[in-house]
Amino acid sequence: MTPIKYVPLEGSASDVQERFSAGFRQRKSFRKYVWAFMLLAGVSFFVWNHWIHEEPQRPGRHVFGHYAPKTNIWADLDEAEFEDILTFLFEEPNDLNLTKKDKAGPWDNHIAIIEALVPNKTDALKYLDSDAAEAPPRYARVIVNRGATEQASIDDYMVGPLPTGPNTTITPLSWVYNSGRNSVKNPLPNYEDIVLWFAELGAELSDMIDDLLGEVINPEPTEKIPPLMAVSRPAAFENGTISSWARVHSTGLRFDAWSLLAQGMYCRFEIMGRDSSNWAIREWFYDGILYNSTESFRKAWQAGNVRKIPPNVDGDWSAAEPSEKGVPERDMVAPVMIQPGGPRYRIDEKERHITWLGWSFYVNSLQAIGLGLWDVKFDGERILYELGLQEAMAHYAGNDPLAVGMYWLDTLFGMGFNSYELVPGYDCPAYATFLPMSFHQGEQTIVRKNSLCVFEWTASDPIQRHTSQTHVTVSRNNYLIVRHVATVGNYDYTISYIFYLDGTMEVKVQASGYIFGAYNSLEAMRTDMKSKRSEQAQYEYGYQIHDFVASSMHDHVISFKADFDIVGTQNTLYRVNVAPFHKTYQWEDSLHRSTMRLFHEALSEEGGLDWPANSAAMYVLLNNESTNAWGEKRGYRITPGTGMGTPPHLTIHASPGMAKAASWAYHDLWLLKHHEQERRGAHEYNAMYPEDPLIDFGKMVDGEKTLQEDLVVYFNLGSHHVPHSGDVPNTLMHTSGSSVMFVPMNFHDRDPSRERAQGAKLTMQQDGTSKGSDVQYFGGQYKKAVNVPLAQLEPDLSKYTVPDPSAIDLSWNSTLAAL
Repeated sequence: MTPIKYVPLEGSASDVQERFSAGFRQRKSFRKYVWAFMLLAGVSFFVWNHWIHEEPQRPGRHVFGHYAPKTNIWADLDEAEFEDILTFLFEEPNDLNLTKKDKAGPWDNHIAIIEALVPNKTDALKYLDSDAAEAPPRYARVIVNRGATEQASIDDYMVGPLPTGPNTTITPLSWVYNSGRNSVKNPLPNYEDIVLWFAELGAELSDMIDDLLGEVINPEPTEKIPPLMAVSRPAAFENGTISSWARVHSTGLRFDAWSLLAQGMYCRFEIMGRDSSNWAIREWFYDGILYNSTESFRKAWQAGNVRKIPPNVDGDWSAAEPSEKGVPERDMVAPVMIQPGGPRYRIDEKERHITWLGWSFYVNSLQAIGLGLWDVKFDGERILYELGLQEAMAHYAGNDPLAVGMYWLDTLFGMGFNSYELVPGYDCPAYATFLPMSFHQGEQTIVRKNSLCVFEWTASDPIQRHTSQTHVTVSRNNYLIVRHVATVGNYDYTISYIFYLDGTMEVKVQASGYIFGAYNSLEAMRTDMKSKRSEQAQYEYGYQIHDFVASSMHDHVISFKADFDIVGTQNTLYRVNVAPFHKTYQWEDSLHRSTMRLFHEALSEEGGLDWPANSAAMYVLLNNESTNAWGEKRGYRITPGTGMGTPPHLTIHASPGMAKAASWAYHDLWLLKHHEQERRGAHEYNAMYPEDPLIDFGKMVDGEKTLQEDLVVYFNLGSHHVPHSGDVPNTLMHTSGSSVMFVPMNFHDRDPSRERAQGAKLTMQQDGTSKGSDVQYFGGQYKKAVNVPLAQLEPDLSKYTVPDPSAIDLSWNSTLAAL
């Protein structure tokens, strides 16, 4: 989930971060130098960062011999459109009062993001399904950080049509948000203020912090990374006041395992307005004791009444890379997949249109939600109009002030923007096609080169096989994968869209990275300050996983939107129950047989759905007006896919901190009627104002009729994650994956993979001899040896590039300007 740091470009904050980042490259030891509290992701406001423009890598041969049938109307803004919009915003009269980002201070207005605003579905379908229709007009979404007023805000605008001209307008973008607003309050528009405030506060407490945590505090500018940081959970923002708990962490030896290094010290802070003289720390919690002020904590320490708890020290135990010493067999080369015949998929690079063995679709990318798929067709028939991520939540539980209410909504950090270059041979096979994603922040274009990969894979199991008395038939199971990895602070989400030969689709998420640990208190001491009574309770939120580290259980709930169009836009969702029943058959008059049957139930209203126990029901989306050759309604089944069991929903009921920001998390699936104004199930700024979010999913579920309507299904992936010792140093992807599959249900007259799969039929000799079998091959086969370039076996990873460390540090999070 969580904290990751964007570099502030306001005022001198970038200079502060440059000093920190320079120190990161130099720092060799733990327990030295300076402390400056960096509160990560508590208060929600954006400080957007700068990236170096990098050219995308050219993919493999034969991939681009393809032209899309239509223009990609969902595509990202190209450079000409971006420059056109900038000129319009800065040179044409308007009320935005913008300052160029590199010159803007906290009391100025500047552009945060510019990206394409996708067209209405009705307009899109007219264009896609008619040779005569023109493409819908292009519009841009412009996000402005408004700092020029006492109450700063982040505002959404719609600019268009494009290219700009006399008819181009700037309009508040509120019609797609059911709050009726286009704006959220920005409680802390200057990132540097909170850094300096905590540094000064730390200096006042330097003797106590040095004694309790073993770190010397120096509030002066430094070139060293501070050895301590504070992580806060999302903060309540009421009546102009931010109130939140923060937990002190060590930054560690490598500055990547910080989330494991909680130090057992907590503080509750309040921030009121922009003037830091009005800010205060109200409470401290240490060694199970709650102190109602900094003064009371300090007095208790001076009196010798504060017991020093052991530090949670970093070491080799937290290193994510494989151990230098391994089992002997590790030095043998492992099998790898190769593609000597070249790719069988085709890509229109300009239009981002992909085809493979009957599948076709467009892709785009947005900063908050990453990759989106559009106009997904199989054999020329549309299955989905839209498919893509909506939000990713991690909600924690624990017995300390941070963990008990900590949750994250990760699109706020930018799950597209934080998709970085993939590692060939590891994230994707070396032969994959790697493509860039590009984004526009401020007046700059940011290119994430090689951040999206496309490749075909051959499974270890066949898609079909059968052995009879006379012959064996077997077919290879090939599938296409489109993938990117969003690194949001301590977590890496690998998001894959998988296309199978029979028309099945799969959406899969696998997580890795560092868990959020808690300071180990398996027997938690609670002390009431007035009565001095103590209570011991067994730790019920995880397990001890290192000397002073306990795991914190949490739910990952990751929302996706699937706008189905099964043979048209008029569809009905059925619950097909596998039900037990008793029946007497005419050939068994004396036997009342216990058996089972199917019971079809059309779901006639919007609402939430859960996966049934024992898989005793199927959810099938059908078109009642279309049948296959056998008279059965054509449709697709929605079902849990591969991974660690059935995808869950949120365990916690009515989370007080989350409020109305993510009510989609309370069920596994949701059935809704399509509306143009209901484009997303969440907004990336919902965490900033959870009591009244820009998009309240609960308002979207209002009981509308859903029989033969244009339907949208929201579904959740994720896990009930209870970390254990095997999650140290990192969570493993094969035990963290979950998926949902869309499977043809009477959509075809027979299995369409028979025309696509490569296979063999082995007819065995019937003359009693052991002469073997006559073999008939279907599809392409290797008939001679191939020369495989070394790069397909062991790609040259020295060419891999990472972001400039002065621009971003994946271990910190000030995407929110975070505390």
